[in-house]
Amino acid sequence: MKREERRQAIMDLLVAARAVELDDLAERFAVSKMTIHRDLDDLEQAGLLRKVRGGATIEAGKQFESDFRIRELQDNEAKARMARAALELVEPGMSVMVNDGSMAALLGAQLVEKAPLTVITNNAAVIEPLKEVSRITLIALGGVFSAKFNAYFGQLTENALARLRADLAFISAPAVSGLQAFHMDDAVIRAKRAMMAAAERSVLLVNHRRFGQTALHSLADLAEFDAIITDAAPAPEDRAALDRAGIPLTIAKHSDR
Repeated sequence: MKREERRQAIMDLLVAARAVELDDLAERFAVSKMTIHRDLDDLEQAGLLRKVRGGATIEAGKQFESDFRIRELQDNEAKARMARAALELVEPGMSVMVNDGSMAALLGAQLVEKAPLTVITNNAAVIEPLKEVSRITLIALGGVFSAKFNAYFGQLTENALARLRADLAFISAPAVSGLQAFHMDDAVIRAKRAMMAAAERSVLLVNHRRFGQTALHSLADLAEFDAIITDAAPAPEDRAALDRAGIPLTIAKHSDR
């Protein structure tokens, strides 16, 4: 197996299992551990994974979030349920902001069901499916493109948001701990905060796996959001913290319920 084929196979395994062990990879591909170390080093350098003791993972860390191309392949059923729950908050005629992220991308593509709408976004995966929809007024935010997040950020993005107002902002986060949401990238946080400031109501979208985790930067207190949507009940201690603070949590229902 060629090097690039092996590295793609490693990423395929990570998408399916979220974590891999170095010894198992060396045995699976019949190469030395040093060869696997080099593979993991190069993949980490490309921002595709995070090396941990004895292997690698694509789970978020305090300073790591996996590449958008990886995240868009994960948890599709959970994302679909959260998108449906979020869509219930949207009414025709609204102006809606959608931030970066694979969860937000799935929601953005479904906003056509609520047209006519004005959609404001820095998410390239939202811009593409909506740019030719006749009953959607699309405001694509400029800025510096990040391939890792598949979105635009920076001063241009923030300046544009400061001059806009919207009814709703859909904000996603890779980590929630206690009563705060976190993110590992400062530029991403600034764009999310600018959207929150420009919207009448803000809605947090977060996978239940992300509760009980932190990242490098604090994004917002959970009380700043008008609604929080997740795909399944978080751990009892995380749910209890929300209940004690009187913060409502919407758990997206399965379509057959």
